[in-house]
Amino acid sequence: MSERLNWGFSLSNQALPLLRQLLERGLIDRIASPADGVTWQTGDLQRLLTSEWPRCRAFVAVGSCGAITRLIAPRLSGKDTDPAVVVVDGQGRFAIPLLGGHGAGAEALAIAVAALLGGEAVITGAGASQGRLALDSFGTGWGWRRGPGPWDALMKSSARGAPLQLEHHSGNDRWLQLDGLPCTGTSSERLSVGVERSDHCRWHPPALWVGMGCERNTSLELLERGLSEALAAQGLALEAVAGLASADRKADEPALLELAERHGWPLRCFSSSALHAVEVPNPSPVVEAELGTASVAEAAALLACGPNASLRVQKHIERAAPGEQGAATVAIAQAAKQWAPQRGTLHLIGSGPGSLALLTPDARAALAESSVWVGYGLYLDLLEPLRRPDQLRSDGQLTQERERCREALELACQGLSVALVSSGDSGIYGMAGLALEQWMALANHDRPAFQVHPGLSALQLAAARAGAPLMHDFCTVSLSDRLTPWAVIEQRLQAAADGDFVVALYNPRSKGRDWQLGRAQELLLAQRPGTTPVVLARQLGRPEEAVSLHTLGELPIEQVDMLTLVLIGNSSSRVEGGRMVTPRGYPGAELS
Repeated sequence: MSERLNWGFSLSNQALPLLRQLLERGLIDRIASPADGVTWQTGDLQRLLTSEWPRCRAFVAVGSCGAITRLIAPRLSGKDTDPAVVVVDGQGRFAIPLLGGHGAGAEALAIAVAALLGGEAVITGAGASQGRLALDSFGTGWGWRRGPGPWDALMKSSARGAPLQLEHHSGNDRWLQLDGLPCTGTSSERLSVGVERSDHCRWHPPALWVGMGCERNTSLELLERGLSEALAAQGLALEAVAGLASADRKADEPALLELAERHGWPLRCFSSSALHAVEVPNPSPVVEAELGTASVAEAAALLACGPNASLRVQKHIERAAPGEQGAATVAIAQAAKQWAPQRGTLHLIGSGPGSLALLTPDARAALAESSVWVGYGLYLDLLEPLRRPDQLRSDGQLTQERERCREALELACQGLSVALVSSGDSGIYGMAGLALEQWMALANHDRPAFQVHPGLSALQLAAARAGAPLMHDFCTVSLSDRLTPWAVIEQRLQAAADGDFVVALYNPRSKGRDWQLGRAQELLLAQRPGTTPVVLARQLGRPEEAVSLHTLGELPIEQVDMLTLVLIGNSSSRVEGGRMVTPRGYPGAELS
């Protein structure tokens, strides 16, 4: 199964900038537009739709709803097969899920598109308007695949408000904490999560790894048959398979590569020494003599699953039928938790100083895409108006940064899109560095995607509120000695004083650290006059915001706390008309 793409197209060349924004952000994979450098002829767009409709995941169309509806109407076949279609107006003000609302993911895509473009998603589905979870689509965000079952009956029961049986058998059970889940009860309608096939509605987490060994040039049909029989032996669902595993000598085996491509699975291959170290129930002296390991299928499946894996299907041998060639061994292991890093993303979000108006479109789009938000409770509170019922919130304590990073990274490794939230900019005294260190410690094949989304820092907003104090060289220093020895902090303060930098002080004063700001004042006063202007900016971007101007010599230290940023000018900074400026000294800028 080759990768299904998101296409974007427009009915006029004026929409190309919108499509390029979506392309750069990864919300669409390809663009079709009269302005893309290709000479479009009458019927070209219709031919493109005809070609891509059966294999496309979603279309984002820029134009009027009426025109787009007429374009796609002849191609509609059913909600289980049609792609999602999102319509965007030419100004990017509205994103409308026209087709495939939640089943095909159009609602989630419309929300992400609107967040990126700074527009509004127009969601008309009953579930969204009533704050209910879309039971037939929410699992996609958790990295799960939907199994066959009476989903229409389930959704109708949910719409009536009927209680449903909710069951968890494997994978991440935190979905049970989601808002908008129906009440549990003894209804005949059931929703469950597990790796086994079921006659009722079930989401399948990617917790199974299929180990395979085969002779050179074994037929693809033989591998498919061996896989099907192995799954059927324990009633396991194909949708719960996370990937294939084998020996590194099979990394170029054509049938294995094609099997992985057909199902959209990764192929992980291990060295003979790594496989040999795994204890298996069915070692083979013959295989050991040839490959240096007594097992390929069983050992590879267990290795791919990680610690505490269980072997669900012991190896069995599949031999060639007439017209086929080769032979294969197949085994299946189940991970202790779902582990599909190639499907997950860790988003490092800089949420800005506090006001949603100061949240960047890029950060807003990443929040919209994420299934779980991890962060300090205060920061998540400020973002709460943007959170949907299908997004889980995980609050952490202020001093538990390492634990928050570990939790977010682990969830991303399970195949989820995760937002790890910092205030201001995630890369400025935020979580990005610590998260990146933990990400780097993982093996390459265990790393989810990693993206940093910048935010507006407190330094920038304080400068904007004060005037233009950062027009020349400046630096930032954190006065918190929880992670940095005070001797090092003092050395940096001295260097900033010697260099005549404008200085922004983060974490300036707490109840347990009430003397450091005074010491910083002493060091700076040794190099610049007491009349040097100082800005105290507290609770920036929040209803309690307060910004005041002072001098370095008469700094009201007792008014400063951990919610305050202290911005200290250099020897040329001055205040006039209630505004602070640090002149850059542009040629010809002097007033006559």
